Amino acid sequence: MKAILLSGGLDSITLAYWLRPQIAVTIDYGQRPARAELTAAAEVCKALGMQQEVITVDCSALGRGSLVDDRPVLDGPSPEWWPFRNQLLITLALMRLVNSQADELMLGTVAGDELHADGTPTFYASINQLVAAQEYAPRITAPAQAMSTEALVRTSGVPPEILMWSHSCQVSHLACGTCRGCVKRLDVLNALGLMDLQASR
Repeated sequence: MKAILLSGGLDSITLAYWLRPQIAVTIDYGQRPARAELTAAAEVCKALGMQQEVITVDCSALGRGSLVDDRPVLDGPSPEWWPFRNQLLITLALMRLVNSQADELMLGTVAGDELHADGTPTFYASINQLVAAQEYAPRITAPAQAMSTEALVRTSGVPPEILMWSHSCQVSHLACGTCRGCVKRLDVLNALGLMDLQASR
């Protein structure tokens, strides 16, 4: 059985449509756009018939970057950098999945995410070694790691009505249109010829 860490963004939604895991885990860890992410993920789970597990753990006091507040991250690779975030989210997801039959947890990492250390092949190799030493040891995978978001969307065949649920803003539950997440989403929709749908959303 496969599970996915479903954030409600373009990449995780497209991956979920493409590979059809049975379980989706969505986590409100104190990030500012959590409300919209939870809504997007819930709608996609409903449309795809996936079981959704929602975890709420407020880690905002430990966060950094634009996902938490407007303070600049002077030592981070990007404005939204939240140190150890993927490691945290994987751990929380596995804690919830331990009584499931899931033997794989997929993340929507794509090409370009290696800007962050936890988006690299080295990270995935290391986290799999760590998980393998535990009593519950599903594989942690990033099936689209070598693909751009645009290529992933085209390969998956995800329909616009599913894709348009995505929320990629990093600073609010309402899309700001200017953060790195919003700009990426708009660029991908434009490349796919879906901007008219976006305008009517």
